[in-house]
Parts: sequence; structure tokens; C-alpha cells
Amino acid sequence: MITRVREFRMNAGLTQQQLADRVHVSARTIISIEKEQYSPSLMLAYRMAEVFGVSVEELCCLRENRQREDEQYEL
Repeated sequence: MITRVREFRMNAGLTQQQLADRVHVSARTIISIEKEQYSPSLMLAYRMAEVFGVSVEELCCLRENRQREDEQYEL
């Protein structure tokens, strides 16, 4: 899943550990999300969106991810 977590985190001047502490997960979880190796739960996405003052849809690129998924099923 594509997210904008890294972009928003960097713009906020937060380290991965600082973001992890704010949303109650490990830094490894944030790293995995940023590398698109792990999709955050809805609650985690909501917590991160609150930290950055954006919507979950914007943070998680829901429109783009839906298009990607739709294209996969069209093949």
C-alpha cells in the first residue's frame, strides 16, 4: 500500500522513533509502513493522520491504491 507517511513525517520534522512514540507502535512498524512492506490498521492510520492534521484518505493515498487494485483485477 502506498502511503505518504514518510513525506508527512519529514515535513513535520519527526524521526521515525518520535512518530512511533506518538502513535504507540515501534519504530520498526513505521519503517515497514514507509517501505510499503506493511499496511497500517485503520486505527493506526487514524492516529497518524491526527498527528499530521490530514485525513486518512490523504495519508494512505486511498484513491491511488484503489486504482492500483482495480488495475490488478482487470488483468
